[in-house]
Amino acid sequence: MIVVDHQASRVSVSVFGEFTLSDYKEFEEVVNYKVRFEGPIDLYFDLTQMQGATLDVAWEELKFSRAHANDFNRVAVVTDSQWVTWSAWISQTFVNADVTVFDDIEEAKAWLEQEATA
Repeated sequence: MIVVDHQASRVSVSVFGEFTLSDYKEFEEVVNYKVRFEGPIDLYFDLTQMQGATLDVAWEELKFSRAHANDFNRVAVVTDSQWVTWSAWISQTFVNADVTVFDDIEEAKAWLEQEATA
């Protein structure tokens, strides 16, 4: 299950339990709308409660990253999983964005706010 929140120039996603393809499609829909009407945006992912992801999510993420190579400014990923950290760094090769992995939610949010006001 995911919770998606969006505000000006940012989409925030929190994942709880297993990250499924239907969850990812919900995320994609919001991002596509924001990018279409606002241009490049920031992304915030809280994956601290994620229990895993289905294989089709990994494939969809790869396709999505390639299709949106220039649509993101900053991407903050919060996780304590080495696998997710590794995955985030690989995704960075497909997007022209500053991707940073955090283990603290408040640090990630502060980084996005600091960059937004700079």
